[in-house]
Amino acid sequence: MPWGRTAPPRSPGPRSAQGRRLARPLSVRTLAAQVFVLQALIMLVIVAGAAAVLVAQDRHDAEHNARNRSMAAAEAFAHGPGTALALRSPHPTTWLQPAAERARRGSGVDFVTVLDPRGVRLTDPVPALIGTRARDIGPAAAGESFTQTFHGRPADAVRAVVPVTDASRRVVGVVTAGVQIATLGHLLDEKLPMLLGAASGALLLATFGTALIGRRLLRQTHGLGPAEMTRMYEHHDAVLHAVREGVLIVGGDGRLLLANDEARRLLGLPEDADQRPVTELGLGPVPTRLLGSGRAVSDQVVPVRDRLLAVNTRLTAPYGGAQGMVATFRDTTELTALSGQAEVARGRLSYLYEAGTRIGTTLDVRRTAEELAEVAVPRLADFVTVELLDSVLRGEEPTGAVHRMRRTALRGVGAGPPLQPVGDLIRFVVADTPMVAALNRGKAVLVPDLHTAQDWRAHDPRGAQRALDFGIHSLITVPLRARGIVLGMVNFWRGSGSPRFEEEDVAVAEELVARAAVAIDNARRYAREHAMADTLQRSLLPVGLPDQDVLEIASRYLPARSGVGGDWFDVIPLPGFRVALVVGDIVGHGLHAAVTMGRLRTAVLNFSSLDLAPDELLGHLDEMVTRLDSHTAGSDDDRAPLTGATCLYAVYDPVAGHCTLSRAGHLAPAVVDDRGRVTFPDLPLSPPLGVGGHPFEAGELDLPEGSRLVLFTDGLVEDRGRDIDEGLAAMRSALADAGRSPEETCRALVETMLPAHPGDDVALLVARTRLLDPSRVAVWDVPSDARAVSRVRAELGRRLDDWGLGDAAFSTELIVSELLTNAIRYGTPPVRVRILLGRTLVCEVSDGSSTSPRLRRAATTDEGGRGLFLVSQFAQRWGTRHAAQGKVIWAEQALDHRPEPDPDVLLDALAR
Repeated sequence: MPWGRTAPPRSPGPRSAQGRRLARPLSVRTLAAQVFVLQALIMLVIVAGAAAVLVAQDRHDAEHNARNRSMAAAEAFAHGPGTALALRSPHPTTWLQPAAERARRGSGVDFVTVLDPRGVRLTDPVPALIGTRARDIGPAAAGESFTQTFHGRPADAVRAVVPVTDASRRVVGVVTAGVQIATLGHLLDEKLPMLLGAASGALLLATFGTALIGRRLLRQTHGLGPAEMTRMYEHHDAVLHAVREGVLIVGGDGRLLLANDEARRLLGLPEDADQRPVTELGLGPVPTRLLGSGRAVSDQVVPVRDRLLAVNTRLTAPYGGAQGMVATFRDTTELTALSGQAEVARGRLSYLYEAGTRIGTTLDVRRTAEELAEVAVPRLADFVTVELLDSVLRGEEPTGAVHRMRRTALRGVGAGPPLQPVGDLIRFVVADTPMVAALNRGKAVLVPDLHTAQDWRAHDPRGAQRALDFGIHSLITVPLRARGIVLGMVNFWRGSGSPRFEEEDVAVAEELVARAAVAIDNARRYAREHAMADTLQRSLLPVGLPDQDVLEIASRYLPARSGVGGDWFDVIPLPGFRVALVVGDIVGHGLHAAVTMGRLRTAVLNFSSLDLAPDELLGHLDEMVTRLDSHTAGSDDDRAPLTGATCLYAVYDPVAGHCTLSRAGHLAPAVVDDRGRVTFPDLPLSPPLGVGGHPFEAGELDLPEGSRLVLFTDGLVEDRGRDIDEGLAAMRSALADAGRSPEETCRALVETMLPAHPGDDVALLVARTRLLDPSRVAVWDVPSDARAVSRVRAELGRRLDDWGLGDAAFSTELIVSELLTNAIRYGTPPVRVRILLGRTLVCEVSDGSSTSPRLRRAATTDEGGRGLFLVSQFAQRWGTRHAAQGKVIWAEQALDHRPEPDPDVLLDALAR
């Protein structure tokens, strides 16, 4: 049969003739008969091999099973009760022979034999062998059990040899048990008929299947004769040469076997092309390589002479022919031109869609400009530069000064283009340049050939020449505009190896820049709003930590990835060298959260000036939040309510090392002692601020000197990928170091617990405690007797002399005298005086009355009422705070030796 010609089904003839052909017996010369014989031989070999493998496997399994049974029987008898004792008796055979026979019959082995340590048989199924010596039991005599295939007298067998030991682990005998090889052969002989039967059945089944295949093959050939085959070939040739597609058949050796008339016309084949190698037909490199590759392709368009042909190739071998290839050719020159234009348009749309997804992925002006350059290179241009106004880079509104821009992005296919680098200031001052023309016209300007254009050289002739020498030869410059305002300029350059820009490229460049302009303007406005919110929030946070001596403090604030939030902290010095530590968290992010944080922080500062207890202060704060929320709910204001804000307020007293804390829905702080042990104290928890209806409770902690108190918001220990328990466990590990300072503790927590851009903002405050030196504290319990004032004043003077503060004795004695006199006269017992020396001198007078004094101006006729006025003149500041029982009036004096009030002025003031 010629190459590539197949036999299509012929039209059916008379039913009687077809029936005779299908009923025709298989002939040895037919393909069906040869396939049948070959498959039958293969199945015979396979079945025989499988039977041999099964026999070998059964023999191996039987021998393995015999070893296991023998070892089990031998070990059971050797370790059986009484075996060792019987071996040491005067007549061991008498005792062991019956037992060995019972064990043999019970275990199914052929023999169980007991030997003495020298190998002499004491028992045996064959009595005549008793007393004879057994061979190859040396390892067992040494105390080792083993199995083996034994060959020799009295019979070949698979046996196990096990030593018998007494209580002292000494070998007193040997037990052998086994199965004879003859027994195993008998078992295999019993299985052999079954194996042969199965093999015969498999062979018969395979033969039947092969016969069905042969019948099917005979049916598909239809028993065609020579005349019918000739007629089929004639029809085949007529169709082959009449079709409007070129057909080539190439043999496995690369020679042309057949070419129809259309193929000869399309390819320009010579008359003697048959049997010539395809490499000698002059088809061109692409079709020659395609026909010689031996791979199948579908509708691949290749140029041949002045035509574009769609080529399909298929291998002939899988379809019944010898090794070779069939190729068809269809003229698609005009169709390719039309589809090429559509493909270009589709490619541009796809490119612009891709650019829309890749430009503006971040709300960052510089990164958006870089993304524009990355998208344009190399698909649109070889080099891209992006210049933006400085005001745009700062997030401000674009100014009218569009002739001064900052280069923001530069990207190219090669390294080192002769263009100004990123960061340079670009000035567009020469009116004839394409850039200035584009800015004035508000649309793109195309310069197809920079070699012939002179206007673009006017601004920087030397730089222009370097660009030309580098190979840059074509330019499109596009103003970057959004909302009708110029934001910057984008320049697209093409270099050597790339074609010139055309008008179609201008449309793509303008669309690309328009999309980028919207993204850059959005990023600019976001940057402005983010900067405003960030500035507002940071202005509402503490600028610096206040000066005080009782706590070593470090702090951190980290804004969230999504923007500013409402987390905050504060450190507030209180009278008596006490310090208040505050941490709070506002629900949500953005300007509203920042403003809310500022309002709450201001409220806490105001309430702390009243020197309230932590639970009372949170109660007032909760009342304020509830009142503000009720006002918001009753108006048209769409602001989010304050309800849900959390706060932790702690007051540390350095005299006793005592800390009082109260929390409204906030996490408890961590306490790290001076040995690095971390605890999370169980403090009373009240609802968040604004919930209302619940009293606030306070908890108390005793903090030895050197302890670290860690206050934090939930953003430190909780995020989407970690629950709060995991976060607290990680925080415990990060804090477990006794030698860290507060600053080092903050750094370790931030590096260990937080990613580079946390999902929630974080406020962190770490304070290491110090105690006030007891030698700088003086306390006097004063009886309710006015005569005790002079005694306290005298002791106070001596103590001030001990402290080296004799210069402050007059003013301090005056302050204490006035305050103590008021407490004795108007207060209730117990009355106590306490003097604290730190960076200032604090005088405290406490009594059991809750009535607070107030400063007033006494009339000239009044005999009293001038004490607090004197206190206010000599003290730097003074005030009153309420305790659990009574009140404390305190006055604080600076130790910088400031001048005391003029006595004449005081007398004049008192006399009025």
